[in-house]
Amino acid sequence: MEFRSYAPFAMKALGESGIFSGYASVFGIVDAHQDIIEVGAFKETLADNNHSPRVKLLWQHLPEEPIGVLTTLREDGHGLYVEGKLLLSLQRAKEAYALLNAGSIDGLSIGFSINEAFINPQTGIRHITSLWLWEVSLVTFPANPEAAISSFKRQLTLQESAHIQDLTTMIEGLIATIHTPLSF
Repeated sequence: MEFRSYAPFAMKALGESGIFSGYASVFGIVDAHQDIIEVGAFKETLADNNHSPRVKLLWQHLPEEPIGVLTTLREDGHGLYVEGKLLLSLQRAKEAYALLNAGSIDGLSIGFSINEAFINPQTGIRHITSLWLWEVSLVTFPANPEAAISSFKRQLTLQESAHIQDLTTMIEGLIATIHTPLSF
């Protein structure tokens, strides 16, 4: 059994509560290990209801550093979609959140063992058609060049929050003025 990590990920959002979503694996992309994960590769893991909840959310593939829980894992035509929650009561999860918030960390990687694969003799690229997913990790350097955060919801600074409040008050005042009947 071979254990490999693979890293295509696009994070859609990270809320103030540490909740995020995105793709932990994107199909059809050649990664730094010269692997391509094919559509359907996650089917066995996801079909096993007893195992899927045990897929761990780790920091940098370190089994001694779980940083949260995965709440959703599903395969679609694009890749492996995940939703998760950083457990912000853990120091490492707080650090991960701060790095995500600052834009210093922008990728995920998956840890898995290969069930079925073939190597294309013309390209030498391995096509993984079935795997067993063990973990999803927040990482600094993902193996896939497309593994990047596509958009990010960060926590607002106090100054940004104050500006938003000022704008909201100003807009509410304008709306009230527009709805005030004119008297002559």
